[in-house]
Amino acid sequence: MVTILGTGLLGSGFVRALLRRGETVHVWNRTAEKAQALESEGARAFVDPAAAVKGAERVHVVLSDDASVDEVLERALPGLTKDVLIVDHTTTSASGTALRVARWNERGHRLVHAPVFMGPQNALESTGLMLVSGERTRVEAARPHLERMTGKVVDLGERTDAAAGFKLLGNLFLMFVTTGLAEVFTLARAMDVDPRTAASLFDHFNPGLTLGARIDRMIGAEWSKASWELAMARKDARLMVEEASRGDHPLAVLPAIAARMDELIAQGHGKSDWTVLAKDALDTAKRGG
Repeated sequence: MVTILGTGLLGSGFVRALLRRGETVHVWNRTAEKAQALESEGARAFVDPAAAVKGAERVHVVLSDDASVDEVLERALPGLTKDVLIVDHTTTSASGTALRVARWNERGHRLVHAPVFMGPQNALESTGLMLVSGERTRVEAARPHLERMTGKVVDLGERTDAAAGFKLLGNLFLMFVTTGLAEVFTLARAMDVDPRTAASLFDHFNPGLTLGARIDRMIGAEWSKASWELAMARKDARLMVEEASRGDHPLAVLPAIAARMDELIAQGHGKSDWTVLAKDALDTAKRGG
């Protein structure tokens, strides 16, 4: 028997996929109606998380944040046996995850963190990407089950907080991609270009293809051989900000990037490649900070 704690969009998808595979599934959700709605599909709903996990071979946690995971697991504790495998799919902080795993280790319970890059449809169809990290024997115990739940499992090693950290890194990049598109659409409006027409640029121009080379240049600190000088990038940023202001659609994010460019230019990096924007972060990494 498998228990799912948290039956929101993602958790419900996991429940339905497990039921399709013939698993017996217990469910709990803070809003009881969401869990109860799954009973018509074969799940058994509980109003008490401790009752929901009683007798489970695995408990999958799909909640919102560190606080909710800590609270619900504490409430579930009376029903948890020492041999149950607890798999937390929640996006949580790296520091909170490390502390949580250590705390449950002291209690003699097996907790492993496996956050996901999956939407509700991925959960239902067992596609997408799942990350996992932690103590080797429990990761190996979890792996066969995780592989049936997703399209690909990426094992990030023994650090208990590695999967949590990588999930945050991935979400950060997604936020910047989305924000970048929002800025593109804002500037397009300011220049009286329809956003869908503006988006057609990416039918021909795919900046994602440069990602690997850009990463290599940044990590290698190859600032001196510029393909786009920082001063020229700053000039373009000025043009964008001016056009947006002129069209009464001010940009929200680019001014902060321009301010960072100004700092680096003041430090003498005007002729450096514009990827020097990563300099401080990489310098700190080299110093072990």
